[in-house]
Amino acid sequence: MMRSLAVDFGGVTIGLAIGESDSQIASPRNSLRASGTLKKDAEAILQALRGEEAEEIVLGVALSEGQDTRMSLVTRKLGRILQDLGAVVHYVDESLTSYESETVMKELGMKGSQRRKAVDSESACRILERYWGGMRG
Repeated sequence: MMRSLAVDFGGVTIGLAIGESDSQIASPRNSLRASGTLKKDAEAILQALRGEEAEEIVLGVALSEGQDTRMSLVTRKLGRILQDLGAVVHYVDESLTSYESETVMKELGMKGSQRRKAVDSESACRILERYWGGMRG
């Protein structure tokens, strides 16, 4: 069994989800507020990793037609910082995870304000599900 922390990195918020490889059930966690510096964000993510007793980080990267974007390059830089700090990091294409999460939450009848607050961590759940399904980025 491997416990994984999924990260949906954004300039304003950082969505988090936790899951275990044997059950393959991802659970959203409270989002982190982005600090504006990758080093500080990496430290906050590492703190969450330790708090959840997870062994690896799964970072979502926003690809466009299979190619890196400006944001995915920033996210990969964050991944390198996390690796330098001793974390095991994997990457998964996060394309459309926010859209998928919004759709599911709308179908569940969540209000717009609730969806805005939860979308990043729900997207992190989709990232973890893709990781388990083998969609690497």
